[in-house]
Amino acid sequence: MAQSPKKPMLLPALLTMKCPSCRRSSVFINKSVFPLGKCLELKDECEICGQKMKSESNNGGGINYALSMMLFFLNLLWYWPVFGLSYKDNSVFYYLGVSTFVVILAQPWLMRISRMIYLYLYVNFGTTRRVKVEDIPAQK
Repeated sequence: MAQSPKKPMLLPALLTMKCPSCRRSSVFINKSVFPLGKCLELKDECEICGQKMKSESNNGGGINYALSMMLFFLNLLWYWPVFGLSYKDNSVFYYLGVSTFVVILAQPWLMRISRMIYLYLYVNFGTTRRVKVEDIPAQK
């Protein structure tokens, strides 16, 4: 009896930015976010399963906004215990400045993750017509 390849796990494939259909091939042309001008360039289609990557029209802008706001509020978890917040001084404005700086620094990664989440929401695993999941070679 032939052993079928293991189904790749969802979360590691999402975080390593693999194809939402086969979870084996990279989605972005550059593996790094640098250079920043080319950090969001997608491949036309997956090399393994043939899934189109540029078929969506939204690109996950709303998800990027939601992730940015989540990061803004998650900054409270470390800022408040370390520096404190009070309405009596300017500490709220310092918090807003520091949080804005953190969100701007994280923006290239947030944009890539939001695009991946968008792709994973609209492309189901193993749905491409060219290759079935059982035919995908196992990675070593």
